[in-house]
Amino acid sequence: MDACNTMSLFENKIILITGGTGTIGSALVKRLANSSIREIRIFSRDEKKQEDMRMEMNNSKIVFFIGDVRDISSLELAMQGVDYVFHAAAMKQVSSCENFPMEAFKTNVIGADNVLSLAIRHGVRKAIVLSTDKAVYPTGTMGTTKAMMEKLMLAKSKTLGTTSITALCGTRFGNVLVSRASVIPRFIQQIKLGSDICLTDPQMTRFMMSVDEAIDLILAAFEHAENGDIFLRKSPCVRLGLLAQALLELYNSSVKIRIEGVRGGEKLSESLLSDEELDRTIIFGNYFRIRPHFASLDSFSLGSKMRSDFQSQAYKSLDLESTKKLLMSLDMIKKDILS
Repeated sequence: MDACNTMSLFENKIILITGGTGTIGSALVKRLANSSIREIRIFSRDEKKQEDMRMEMNNSKIVFFIGDVRDISSLELAMQGVDYVFHAAAMKQVSSCENFPMEAFKTNVIGADNVLSLAIRHGVRKAIVLSTDKAVYPTGTMGTTKAMMEKLMLAKSKTLGTTSITALCGTRFGNVLVSRASVIPRFIQQIKLGSDICLTDPQMTRFMMSVDEAIDLILAAFEHAENGDIFLRKSPCVRLGLLAQALLELYNSSVKIRIEGVRGGEKLSESLLSDEELDRTIIFGNYFRIRPHFASLDSFSLGSKMRSDFQSQAYKSLDLESTKKLLMSLDMIKKDILS
């Protein structure tokens, strides 16, 4: 994917990022802020985070809207004149979603429906919803509500057909390293405090990607996805016990690892793709492109692949040294270790 070509697509355009003060939203803002884009609208509930971003970025192209995706009236104003929408607002913490499932439903499902409905009503050219591998064979509330969001996008994209000026599509992430929902910042904090590392299960496996890779995935979907597509990236897999051990060695720490057991709503492994999606999935450079069930396939699909090729438990996990190398690519860890 040509980054320069992608950035040129934003020239003189107005974009809306829901949840724009979160890890992914703010990283997307930073990637686009110095392009020839006309305006970046940040829509979120947290005025403190908005003020922090306003002070940090100090960019007249960035405009802030206070509101909640659950409230379609507050979203309506922000959607006026928008060319592209990136829907990153969500409840993402597994435990919070399990304890308050209706709140997760209101944000992740009703909120997504509000965003997509208004994008269609206002003639937005493309709206991209950000999903998770937890939406594949979900066992918890967070994954279930994200799966519902994907279903909403697919249903609305089918209704739009091929003649609409609006295209709806999605991306599906693994665990984003050092995001607010990631275990890595929590492990590092526990190491620095000298307390035990609290680990659910050392054999638990997760697909991992950096924030930059997440933004690259979003921009790949923005440039290449058609109506109803979901883009994802085949990412390295890490066992959480090995991840904790790698951090202990990097920080030269002797704190203990305490096993707490798998929490409600969590799985030992995640899947990038479902069995049903394999026949509709094509290789697209460094990415996989899941075509909607109503689209015809004109490229090689992954139908002959076994599901285990895309399941983290069966996927070849990084060894200890490779995990350390992955961790040392992160600025927050590099700064701690090398300073």
